[in-house]
Amino acid sequence: MKTLRDVKVGEKAVVAKLHGEGALKRRIMDMGLTKDTEIFVRKVAPLGDPIEITVRGYELSVRKGDAESIEVAE
Repeated sequence: MKTLRDVKVGEKAVVAKLHGEGALKRRIMDMGLTKDTEIFVRKVAPLGDPIEITVRGYELSVRKGDAESIEVAE
């Protein structure tokens, strides 16, 4: 299982599945990260947290913990 955290800077991926429950899953979906959505990883902070991505035409910062609950396919 590959997660958003495993995607390297400059690579694209597609959301395959969201893990997590309740409020966490709802918050991720509210940010536009739903199944079959394309994601581009723009940059990662020097210490690895947060990860800046482009999704649906806007930039979004996601924490490592949240990125681990987003399963991706390339």
